[in-house]
Amino acid sequence: MKHFLQETDFQASELPALFALAREQKRKRGRVSKVLAGQTWAMIFSKSSTRTRVSFETGIRELGGNPLFLNAHDIQLGRGESIEDTAKVLSRFVHGLIVRTFDHSDVERLAAAGTVPVINALTDFLHPCQIYADAFTMAERWSKGGNLVGALRGRKIAFLGDTACNMANSWILGANHFGMKISLAGPKKFAPTKELDALLAREGFAGGYQFTTDPFEAVRGADVVYTDVWVSMGKEAESRKRRRVLQPYAVTAKLFAAAKADALFMHCLPAHAGEEVEQAVLDNPRCVIFDEAENRLHMQKAILTRLNAARKG
Repeated sequence: MKHFLQETDFQASELPALFALAREQKRKRGRVSKVLAGQTWAMIFSKSSTRTRVSFETGIRELGGNPLFLNAHDIQLGRGESIEDTAKVLSRFVHGLIVRTFDHSDVERLAAAGTVPVINALTDFLHPCQIYADAFTMAERWSKGGNLVGALRGRKIAFLGDTACNMANSWILGANHFGMKISLAGPKKFAPTKELDALLAREGFAGGYQFTTDPFEAVRGADVVYTDVWVSMGKEAESRKRRRVLQPYAVTAKLFAAAKADALFMHCLPAHAGEEVEQAVLDNPRCVIFDEAENRLHMQKAILTRLNAARKG
C-alpha cells in the first residue's frame, strides 16, 4: 500500500510524471477523468483549516469521489478507541484517509494499521502536500516546457524565521529530494532539530542544509525567499516571546532585495503582514502566495490519482 506521509514517499523517478499530471489537472480542470468515481475518502482533521480542507474536498469531488469530513473530536480516534482500531474500522468503509493532526506518529500508525492509502495533510513535524504544491509553483515559473522537476535542480531556497517548524522541516527534506539547495536563518534556539537530522540521515541527505543566524547571508543568491507564521497552532502561549525573538528575521523589502533580482517570495498562508513579512513584500509582483494556494488543489488531485492507481494495482 502506497501512502504519502513525507516528501520522499514518491521516489525521485516518479516526480516528473506526478508534476506533469498536476499540470494536466490544472489545464483541464473540469474535464479530467473521474478516477475516484464511486469512492469515499475520509478527511480526519484535528486542526482547523482553510486551504487544506477546501482544496481536498474540491479535488475529491472533481475526481468524481465523495469527501467525508470527520472532525477528530466527533469520532473515537485516540480517545475511546485506539488509533490502530480506528484505522482498521475506517479501512472497511472508505477508500483512503486524509489526516491533519498534531503528532506525526498518528499518521504513521494509521498507515501501518489500515489497508487504504493515508495522506499527511499536515502534522507538527511535516507538511508534504504544501511543499509539493510550492515546488510545482516554482517549476511552473522556471520551466521552459518538458520536465518540470528538472527546473528545480540547483535552485536555492532561503527559509527565514522558525527554522524548526513543520514547514522548515518539510522544505529541508523536500529541497534535498528535488535536487535544490536550502539555507535557513533564525535564532539558534529555533535551529533544525535532531529529529529532523535523523530523518535526513535515514533518507541519505545528512547535512543537506545550511543554517545561519544572519538572514542576509541566508538569502544571498536565493531563487526563493520563504517564511511562515511565527505562532503556529498549539504555540499560542509562547506568542509574545516568539514575536520578540523572531522579529530580526522578518522578510522586509530590504531583505527580499538582497536575494536574486528575480527571486520569488513564498508563504504557505495565512500571512500576518507586519510580523513575519512586510506588506510591501506581499504586494511585490514576485510574491506568488495565491498561486501556491491554488496549486494545492491541482497537486493534491495528482497525488490522489497516483495513490488510487497504486491502491487498485
